[in-house]
Amino acid sequence: MNIDMLVVGVYFIFMIAIGVIFKRFSGSSTSDYFRGGGKMLWWMVGATAFMTQFSAWTFTGAAGKAFTDGFPIMVVFMANAFGFLISWVFFSYRFRQMRVVTPIEGVKRRFGATNEQVFTWATMPTSIVYTGIWLNGLALFVSAVFKVDIETTIVVTGLIVLFISIIGGAWGVVASDFVQMVVIMAVTVVCAVVALFKIGGPSNLIEQFPAESIMGSNMNYPLLFVAWFIFMFVKQLQNINNMQDSYRFLTAKDSTNARKAALLAFVLMLIGPVIWFLPPWVTAVMYPEAATVHSAELGKKAADAVYLVFVEKAMPVGMVGLLMSAVFAATMSSMDSGLNRNSGIFVRNFYAPIIDKKADDKKLLRVSQIVTGCFGILIILVALFINSLRGLSLFDAMMYVSTLLQMPILVPLFFGVFIKKTPDWAAWATLLVGVFVSYMVSFVITADVIANWLNLDTPFTGREASDLKVLLGIVGHLFITGGFFCLTTKFYKEPAKARSEELQAFWTDVDTPVVEEPGQDEYDRQQRLMLGKLILVFGVLVTLMVLIPNPMLGRLAFVFCGAVIVTVGGLLLKSAKENETFNTTMSAG
Repeated sequence: MNIDMLVVGVYFIFMIAIGVIFKRFSGSSTSDYFRGGGKMLWWMVGATAFMTQFSAWTFTGAAGKAFTDGFPIMVVFMANAFGFLISWVFFSYRFRQMRVVTPIEGVKRRFGATNEQVFTWATMPTSIVYTGIWLNGLALFVSAVFKVDIETTIVVTGLIVLFISIIGGAWGVVASDFVQMVVIMAVTVVCAVVALFKIGGPSNLIEQFPAESIMGSNMNYPLLFVAWFIFMFVKQLQNINNMQDSYRFLTAKDSTNARKAALLAFVLMLIGPVIWFLPPWVTAVMYPEAATVHSAELGKKAADAVYLVFVEKAMPVGMVGLLMSAVFAATMSSMDSGLNRNSGIFVRNFYAPIIDKKADDKKLLRVSQIVTGCFGILIILVALFINSLRGLSLFDAMMYVSTLLQMPILVPLFFGVFIKKTPDWAAWATLLVGVFVSYMVSFVITADVIANWLNLDTPFTGREASDLKVLLGIVGHLFITGGFFCLTTKFYKEPAKARSEELQAFWTDVDTPVVEEPGQDEYDRQQRLMLGKLILVFGVLVTLMVLIPNPMLGRLAFVFCGAVIVTVGGLLLKSAKENETFNTTMSAG
């Protein structure tokens, strides 16, 4: 256990170093601080887009769902991949072409100043709750591993993420996201390979998995599962491709890099889930008691620690610490991006236009750091509150928040990207309709009511009731909330001249590609050089874990992880050197 704590400690020091090192990229403007000046390469942007779509929840709540129900959990993540594919086809480069620093600035250009304030105050609380769930998932994992008090874990981890976000800004966030992506993929690939080896191959896993059917356990109505399957793709399509979440692509240096970033996120999201969920699936077969192993620390949420149980039982000494680093990475990547986005929205869309219209960039940068700190504290407090709700499943909590709290906000910000002729009031009015729909689904049209309407002989199981609530939310928001937004086109009138010109400029920008700025080559080289060196150092440290007393196969696991990380670092350094040689040759010519 001391080795595991040492590994996590070294990882934390490494992440803090990234924030400090990349501080010099943040410049002196809020554009640099919140979106890296829009100068980032596609592989950094794509890594962040990918990393922000999952967190420790993937290895806790989602892994617990995989353990109990089997393969249906893949639907959520395959829907994510579908969302990024559509983003590559249509949305990603258009978001970059909005030419804004924060997503809400895009909302202002599309829907006017009133909606700028409405969506500023609507999006921030939801984002804070989301991030609190991620932080709580991380705390569950850490508490089970190190027997550390969950509340203490929430506070300490939250403060570390906060430090990285404040110091490094968008550059620190995106750079750390890329490093964290490399670590996660290396560690989870090793765990997946070991899991397949232990079970004897995919066919054995499918044959021996204890679920009642491909739909998983506690599912009496196949039609409900099929509907949930289909509409989950609709939900994730909107979750990924809306103006609020356009921040993923605002950092890209041009339209081409934004598209490439979406394609990278699609490929990673297509491959990643199979790798992540092999260990909990295998655990359900080989260690069926895993859901109770950590019941002393976690109580009813012990099933959320099944991934950890697999690593404890099947992986070499020291791998728990490396896995903890990966789980920290997953959560930190989501938290720091959320912090950076929220503070950017508050400062540029509320403080600057409402509180202090004369503030220069230097003052706004100081305010940004203070606001980031305040949001960090709020997220920690929300995570502590969620921790007090012991009976709530992390999987269900995430589904409820994303469907019932977030979708009313996302519907107008999704449809508004391609439905042009709507009045400005359509956005906030649709939000109100969405709130009403969420209320109805939450408190009026419940699973019991639906069962009575249909005169069902067999009542819904707990899982079916939970899935039905999410399904009703998705369907309600798609047809009622989305339908209302579409209906507002009937009330569209040509706006006043100034607003008409503003809208015309917005749509012209959205249709006009962003091209690479002169002098970008040096920024590109510096990104590759600095990240290459950092990743190389971390890869060497991971490789040195081969010295930990373990069987030969255990040592080989660390060799593989280290080799993957070192290879990525080496390729980045090679690319940086080739870029420098090319620039020198061009200058000489």
